[in-house]
Amino acid sequence: MKKIIALDADGVLLDYGTAYGRAWARYSGSDPVERDPQAYWPMQRWAVPRLSGQDLEDFRRQFDQDFWSSIPAMPGALQACQLLVENGHELLCVTALDEQFGQARQRNLQSLGFPIARVITTSMEALHESPKAPVLRALQPLAFVDDFGPYFTGVGPGIHKALVIRDPNGSPNTNEVLARVDSSHQDLLGFARWWIEC
Repeated sequence: MKKIIALDADGVLLDYGTAYGRAWARYSGSDPVERDPQAYWPMQRWAVPRLSGQDLEDFRRQFDQDFWSSIPAMPGALQACQLLVENGHELLCVTALDEQFGQARQRNLQSLGFPIARVITTSMEALHESPKAPVLRALQPLAFVDDFGPYFTGVGPGIHKALVIRDPNGSPNTNEVLARVDSSHQDLLGFARWWIEC
């Protein structure tokens, strides 16, 4: 029987916040100033204006195949994955991302050396439960690791729910969210070491 662990991508495996700053630089022609390195959301981390209309559309065009295939790794994430694989786990990435970018995400992870067997995309809409919950029920991993607490809603009790707590300023991971998870960790490496020891 395979010992599957499901991992989120952005904020767990990949540093979306830094990549967002790079996308802004491509759009505007200059590097944004980092306003709050502890901000959960990129809009609060970088001192950038809120866009609308055509400006917003132009910025969104930066999030193309190249963007989704070139996001840097989170510190310690590759080491964490190697540790889990060395201890007999199969790693899958379950990511809330438009399906058209799924292969770009797979290329991104492979180019960084992540031993991720498969990337599964889901919608980002969470009405009554996490958009990842149906996929996780089908996969039945031993554990699911995410940095966005609301995505644990509807994930069954048979799956260990591990929350990566990062960048606390403006985080959606409130006390109510923390009450629904089974463990919390500073990063994926912290989870991996704890999981193997337990």
